Amino acid sequence: MLTTFARHGEHTTALDIGTRRLLSRLAGFRRLAGGPVGAAAIVVFVLLVVVALAAPLLAPHSPNAVDAGNIFAPPSPEHLLGTDDVGRDLLSRIIYGARPSLAGPLLVTLFSALLGTALGVFAAWRRGRVDAVLSRGFDVMLAFPGVVLAVLAAALFGAGFLAPVVALSIAYVPTVARIMRTAALKERSLPYIEALQLQGLSGIAICARHLLPNLAPLLLVQAAIGFGYAMVDLAAVSFLGLGTQPPAAEWGVLVANGKAAILDGHPQQSLYAAAVIVVAVVAVNLVGERLALYFEIGDHA
Repeated sequence: MLTTFARHGEHTTALDIGTRRLLSRLAGFRRLAGGPVGAAAIVVFVLLVVVALAAPLLAPHSPNAVDAGNIFAPPSPEHLLGTDDVGRDLLSRIIYGARPSLAGPLLVTLFSALLGTALGVFAAWRRGRVDAVLSRGFDVMLAFPGVVLAVLAAALFGAGFLAPVVALSIAYVPTVARIMRTAALKERSLPYIEALQLQGLSGIAICARHLLPNLAPLLLVQAAIGFGYAMVDLAAVSFLGLGTQPPAAEWGVLVANGKAAILDGHPQQSLYAAAVIVVAVVAVNLVGERLALYFEIGDHA
């Protein structure tokens, strides 16, 4: 039986409420997307996440299954994108490659966002000597490119997934910290902060309940942009042979594995993986741009 709600003399059904909520969410999505390009970017990014999560269900073959009698097979109903130099299904490897290729940038983004925001807000709140010391530290760290630190970490602690992720996470902290510090200084100068202090609220309470929530949109935009940079850097480290190691399926690894066959007329492995990386990075950057416009954020990000 359809539930009916009576309010102020009007009767509203549960179906009407559900329809209104759906229309409201669609309107919010249209405003966020801002047009077909933004909508396509959001859809592409969501699809990549779904592919990574549902890889065992979507991949037609095992990513590491070798078929020595089916090397460099062309696209066919059995292998939609063909096979690589040892007969592995390229589509399956690209699908499974979405997992480390997205998980690595996600970890880098989360760690750098949390630590960078904490340091940036702390510097802005304390100001004075604390702010000066931390700001100079950020400047020094920014002198070292993230990829260089990732290569150094892999050389010291061994090639693999973890070392480059940790190194890039640390390398991205000063960028986030400087952006959040600038925004926090501006926010701290607003009258409501002084009013909260006069009410007796501690600095921790003000930052946790008011300052950080107001900075959250800026942090979200910066995280989206940083995610794209982290994806490119981690793919570059894997291409150099210092990141995720073969035979694991990862997009940077696929580009590296296929480079030897390009001159032999078989560029598909490197080409497909590189194309997926480009599409993913462009989609994430467009999402970040749309978030900046949606939250009306100017030059901070």
